[in-house]
Amino acid sequence: MEFRDKKILVVGAGISGIAAIELLSESGANTILFDAKEDLNKEEIRKKLPEGFMGEIVAGELTKECVDGLDMAVLSPGVPTDLPFINELREKGVLILGEVELAYQFSKGKIGAITGTNGKTTTTTLVGEIMKTYYKEVFVVGNIGTPYTKMVKKTTDESVTIAEMSSFQLETIHDFKPDVSAILNITPDHLNRHHTMENYIEAKFNITKNQGENETCVLNYEDATLRKMGEKLKTNVLWFSSARKLEKGLYLDGDKIMYHNGIKEELVIDTEDLKIFGRHNFENVMAAAGIAIMLQVPMSCIQKALKEFPGVEHRIEYVATINGVQYYNDSKGTNPDASIQAIKAMKTKTLLIGGGYDKQSEYDEWIKAFDGKVKYLVLLGQTREKIAKTARELGFEDIVMVESLKEAVDFCASHATDGESVLLSPCCASWGMFKNYEERGHMFKEYVHALS
Repeated sequence: MEFRDKKILVVGAGISGIAAIELLSESGANTILFDAKEDLNKEEIRKKLPEGFMGEIVAGELTKECVDGLDMAVLSPGVPTDLPFINELREKGVLILGEVELAYQFSKGKIGAITGTNGKTTTTTLVGEIMKTYYKEVFVVGNIGTPYTKMVKKTTDESVTIAEMSSFQLETIHDFKPDVSAILNITPDHLNRHHTMENYIEAKFNITKNQGENETCVLNYEDATLRKMGEKLKTNVLWFSSARKLEKGLYLDGDKIMYHNGIKEELVIDTEDLKIFGRHNFENVMAAAGIAIMLQVPMSCIQKALKEFPGVEHRIEYVATINGVQYYNDSKGTNPDASIQAIKAMKTKTLLIGGGYDKQSEYDEWIKAFDGKVKYLVLLGQTREKIAKTARELGFEDIVMVESLKEAVDFCASHATDGESVLLSPCCASWGMFKNYEERGHMFKEYVHALS
């Protein structure tokens, strides 16, 4: 794909947009940075752009001059692809790219890409750690926080790039083709953006769009959607299962994770040797090991990294034990399936903090997963009434409404007893009360540490 002397609009002035501008400027493109926020501080943004950048920064509304003669538009992940002005550009014949697709055009070396509703960050981080035991040059990018466009110029023919891909990022790929892809699971999420489950599933499976028989997709056999869709893929499929032995693939056999290559069985790891717990994490481990095996990493290196991996921040993260009560931060639990996995992982009576921004999720299955473990459900945010209504309809009455996260922590601290746990697993996005789930998680930990 040629960028030199092309007129390219970069949409979104966040870290992905800034990184895209840097990459395009180096490639000789004529770029315009656009953000719909009318109060955008252009001078602050310009300080973040490459030195000598002479392109225009447009805030609020696009002008006719910006659109005339436009060749391409590069969208940041948070920009919906069906906005009216994006549709108008598409109708004018403007090529719509995502930040991931832009980066791919410059990428070298091997690529592993991971998507799924839940477990992406844990699995991506873990794969990155495994790769570092064997490869000298490893880059971990994408939805995990570091834009692909920011690191791609450092890639070489000898490097390995491991990318966490959100459904938003996968909507706008054209040529992107990883050597190994993985789809961990698919449950309802982001329907306010994708509108239907069919659209959401299609976006996820775009990760395999350009893969052929020489590439591999790692899939969860216990996910009915993945099992059905996986049978139609033209790429090689490597299955993993937490519920049954497979003739070929990775599977949980009692306390052991095994790999069968179709000829012989091999031990990957005993789950007792892992520092992360819960069946969902064992699935993440299987997916990570599968990706590593397909990228030719020796089993000894895989085992070493698995034993040392501590988990990721904000995902069932142990915070502290205060007065005999254990506190866990699962702020990354931003949808029902993620929070279901978190409550299933709890081994004690639990005071559960939930609620937040409404992504049009349903909460029935989450409430049903309480299974007698939840002592109190402490709710805050936009969804608290909706969740409370669902809980009461299902016979759960121990509900407490609060106005802030600090009030939630204080309530739990005064009502939890020795041997119990407090879990922040909101089941909802953080927007409206916090900048992101990271800020929510950090504040939770701050409030917990203040208790002691």
